[in-house]
Amino acid sequence: MKVKHIFFVLCICMTVFTVQAQEFKPVPEKKQKMSQRGEEPLNRENRSSEKDKTGKRKEYDINLYKIISHDRDTTIVDTTLTIEKDYKYNYLRRDDFELIPFSNLGQTYNNLGYSFDRTQALPNMGMRAKHFNYDEIEDVKYFNVPTPTTELFFKTAMEQGQLLEAFITMNTSKRMNFSIAYKGMRSLGKYQNILSSTGNFKLTANYRTKNDRYGLRAHFYSQDVLNNENGGLTTEAVSDFVNGVEEFLDRSRLAVQFQDAESILVGKRYYLEHDYKIVKQKDSLRDNNLRIGHTFNYETKYYIYNQDRENSLFGESFVATNLRDRSQLRKLFNEASLSYTTKTFGDVKFKANHTKLDYFFDKILYLADDSVVPNRLEGDVLAVGGEWRHTIAGIQLKADLLANISGELGGNYFTGRARYQLNDDAKVEASIVINSKAPNFNFIVNQSDYMDYNWRNNLKNERTQSLNFSLKSKKWLNADVSFTSLDNFTYFSGLTPDAQVAPQQSEDAITYLKVKVGREFRYGKFALNNTIMYQKVGQTGDVFNVPELVTRNTLYYTDKWFKKALFIQTGVTFNYFTEYFGNAYSPLLGEFYSQNQQKIGGFPRFDVFINAKVRRTRIYFKLEHVNSSFTGYDFFSAPNQPYRDFIIRFGLVWNFFS
Repeated sequence: MKVKHIFFVLCICMTVFTVQAQEFKPVPEKKQKMSQRGEEPLNRENRSSEKDKTGKRKEYDINLYKIISHDRDTTIVDTTLTIEKDYKYNYLRRDDFELIPFSNLGQTYNNLGYSFDRTQALPNMGMRAKHFNYDEIEDVKYFNVPTPTTELFFKTAMEQGQLLEAFITMNTSKRMNFSIAYKGMRSLGKYQNILSSTGNFKLTANYRTKNDRYGLRAHFYSQDVLNNENGGLTTEAVSDFVNGVEEFLDRSRLAVQFQDAESILVGKRYYLEHDYKIVKQKDSLRDNNLRIGHTFNYETKYYIYNQDRENSLFGESFVATNLRDRSQLRKLFNEASLSYTTKTFGDVKFKANHTKLDYFFDKILYLADDSVVPNRLEGDVLAVGGEWRHTIAGIQLKADLLANISGELGGNYFTGRARYQLNDDAKVEASIVINSKAPNFNFIVNQSDYMDYNWRNNLKNERTQSLNFSLKSKKWLNADVSFTSLDNFTYFSGLTPDAQVAPQQSEDAITYLKVKVGREFRYGKFALNNTIMYQKVGQTGDVFNVPELVTRNTLYYTDKWFKKALFIQTGVTFNYFTEYFGNAYSPLLGEFYSQNQQKIGGFPRFDVFINAKVRRTRIYFKLEHVNSSFTGYDFFSAPNQPYRDFIIRFGLVWNFFS
């Protein structure tokens, strides 16, 4: 199906481009004003066009090409080339400053920092190491564009493969938009049995009636992640790697834990939200409306771990060959809401929802002591809550509250936020997050062909309280400060040497302080972009581990060449994080686990890049980890999992408007 999807999307994109795309005529040079950051002026070069009924050409400003988030915040399609775009030019299509990737594209990432701003009253499936490229409901964007808009993303992979994303959106009318996108990736990797193959296929729709009374947003999302798993390097291979033994500079010669395993995560989601204004009054004195809404979500996921033969890394197994663990989650969600909006009280919403959860395995296990590991957790949960939004004296206020009132899975959350625009450049924001929910399902129950990986636990709700402050200013700095308290923190433990990984719950509270500051300094055509993060954890033991300091510094040069037809951006990026007991990876569980036997970090990473922009095409060329061969081979993303050697990668992002 992945081949069909990507072929279909590419055919649409290329057809639209070939048949409908118009060449933009640049305005005279004296009328163009473009900064050294590659920002585009609002002129003819920055407009799309089409013919109206009279045959005359209509023009559209780029500001009309809108991207709408799940929270209904609106941005515009951005075709500029900035250093922030370079940071987001990766597999995840977002800034991965707080992550360090594994050696192959499409594998998992280890966390260098954590955020607790997303709230939920119900547990997730688990297998969190497999969800970095898995888009949740909050990650889906909707669009509103005056003409068909297309984006092609391409980047080379690590070995024998490519990364490609094709996207097109169009409005069939001023009120109806749809989009289709597919991101596909395949990469063999440098080590044995480490192939990755992923696919993300997405359809969205966004509609409002002419009188603005009825509105609808919907999407379908199919996502899959397939990884060959090798368990990391053996102890002897780690020694050969660190010592830089010449024979093993060909990484495919290094011995790995096993070569016969693979993991697969597949998810499909059908999502719809719509609302209708049953009362609408608008005049010079009042602007009131009463709105009813409904949200529907049906999502299925399954995770499979296959292995040809048992391996002592995970202990004894019930069967010696053809091991197969499969877990699955089905979630059906319906919510009804009633909203009332006035100028005096803002937007007040009352909501009630019902969730049916079904987490199950494909077999029933009978243990030697005649006990049975349950193969299913299911139930119905009812929840009620409310939301409030208002702007008072220029301060944007938002609050959201939800509590489960029936069912075995208790949970609740509260979020409050205040945002204020100080001036055209700077804005400040403060928020509070309080969340209580049951641990993920794979902490509570698990079944496996490996004997030690079967459990049924009664765990307390995890409780999180977080205070967050931020300042955003291009002139001064960007700063984010968060202080989080974690109670009943649930984790997978590998803190006891030679013991099997198992779920644990911390009896003591954990405190977590994170301070992240960003500032760019410019001098002529040169710039120095800096991001520094400081973290401090208060805990008993080595349960919640993060590096104390993480930094990224980029020195780069920008200019316009060839009569300003080419915008160039070139420089070097330095990345570093201090040593810490980084979490180790378990492919059997699809999870990271806490350990205190091996530290990672303390190694520098230098990336040299040359980026260019020609009209709406951005070209990227990067020499990643250029210092790998002369600053030592002690670089790991996780225990026994090496980071990437020096590699040259390139690609482009191409936007065009019909």
